[in-house]
Parts: sequence; structure tokens; C-alpha cells
Amino acid sequence: MLGITHLRHISLITPNILETADFYENIWGLDLVSKDEKTAYFRGAGPEHHIMSLHKGEQRGLHHIAFGMVDKNTVDRAAEILASKNVPIISGPGYLDEEGKGYGLRFVDPEKRCIELSAWVEVHTSIWNKKNVDPVRLNHVVMNTTDLDMITEFYTDVLGFKVTDWSEHQMVFLRCNRKHHSIAFNQDQHASVNHIAYELDSVDEVMRGISNVRKAGFKELWGPGRHGPGDNIFCYFQDPANFVMEYTCYLETIEDENEWIARIWKRVPHLMDQWGIAGPPKPEARAAMCGKKDPGWVDIRALT
Repeated sequence: MLGITHLRHISLITPNILETADFYENIWGLDLVSKDEKTAYFRGAGPEHHIMSLHKGEQRGLHHIAFGMVDKNTVDRAAEILASKNVPIISGPGYLDEEGKGYGLRFVDPEKRCIELSAWVEVHTSIWNKKNVDPVRLNHVVMNTTDLDMITEFYTDVLGFKVTDWSEHQMVFLRCNRKHHSIAFNQDQHASVNHIAYELDSVDEVMRGISNVRKAGFKELWGPGRHGPGDNIFCYFQDPANFVMEYTCYLETIEDENEWIARIWKRVPHLMDQWGIAGPPKPEARAAMCGKKDPGWVDIRALT
């Protein structure tokens, strides 16, 4: 076990960083922490320094996913474990130079996703800019994979995640704490970002969020509805960079780790949406979640 405590933030690469940053600040409900021509960092209503950042690049894709750890010793120990398993480490362990600072490391998983493990990151003590919709934290991220079994084995055996549920043999939901999942993987034709979920406090906020985004001229891709796996309320949209993001709330909590047995959910309409309002995702929603092939920005050869 590496000692991962929670999902911290996600960082994305996009060519149209200014338009995308404006969307998250003025429509989606995040607060801007800092911005320049190449980067933008956003916080939620919780204390986490930032829950999403944008990095300017020629092609959209994942920059990195960050998970929290308890302290410096845990990060150092994680580096030893990863090295012993021949996992390519990009940087660290050491003090980070990104917004929020902290102490951490970055490595690449088998499909060249950059993953950050960090501790001692700065937290916000200032008052949140209260709006009618206040995303609290990053609830979960879903990635597409070309090999569901391989990536599940890596995240469980190497990183210490636990399998909570399966959606047949199409999706796997993985947890690092009592939340139903912090990361999930969907079998697809290539590796890419599937979607990113932001947690709201209530279904009322989800509905107000839908209204805000609609008024800004964006139509929902899928939802509102309520999932079977995770039991969470959902509504999906696509941002100006074409990433799919989700408003969600009420994600299932695992009450007893020792008693939990992973379930296999059938992929049928009434379990994709328990309310029967949204039904299964339409072809255009599936295409948006599939995204474009993301080969990753890290040159593995330079690390060897």
C-alpha cells in the first residue's frame, strides 16, 4: 500500500486556455487562484489549494492527476516502492514548484498518464466566493483504457487502490478511501480522458448548475439522472476545450471496508440511470467521452 489518501486535482492541456478558463470561472462555478497566458489554477469551496488546472498546449489531453498523501515520509516510501517495481518516475521526490507547492513526486502509469503523489500542499483559509453553485471538490475522474485488466492490476497491486464495483467488463470503479470511487477506467479504443466529476452539496445545486450552464448556451450531454454504480446524481456537459465534465452529488460511501464485496452491475438502461429520465448515454455523449487518443506528454525514453 502506497498510502494514497484522496483525489487532489486534475490538470489538463488545452490550446484555447483563455476561453476554457473563462468557462470554469464564470459559468461552472470555480474560483480562480491564478492565471497567466500558459496556466490557470482553480479552487473549489473546500480547502484544497486547487482542484483543476489548465496548461496551454497544441493538443488537448491530460497533464496529470494528483492524489494526496499524509506526509513527506509517505511520499519518500512511495518513491522506493515505485522504483522497486520499475515504474518510471518523472520527478522527485522533492518540493514541488507548481501552485500550492508541497512535497511530492510524479510518475507515469502503463498508459503514459502522469500521476502526482503529494503531501504538505497549501490549503485555503480564505473565504470562498459564495455563488448559487459551489463545487466543493473533485469527486472523481474517469479515464479510457485499452486494457481494463492490465490497468486495474496496476492501480490495485502497485498503487493500493481497491475495486469497489464493475460495470460488467466495461468499467471498473476504484477507491482509495471510503468514497465509492476516486478514479474509474472505461474500456475503449485508446487512452484518453473520459470525464471529470465535480462534487456539489445537494441535488438542488446540481439543478441550479444545469440552469447556469444552459443559460450560457451549453446543452447537457447526458442527464440529469442517478447512476447505479455509486448511486450518485449526475449531469454531464462539454467545456470549450471539449473535455466532458460532470456535476455530481451523493456518491455512495463504503461503510464497512471489511465487509464490502465488489459488485458486477449489468449495463442496462435502468441501472445507468435509476430515475429513468436520462436513460443510457446517446452516441454523441459516448463519442465525446471517448475523446481523442492521448499518447501522453512524457518521453519515457528520456527517463531510462
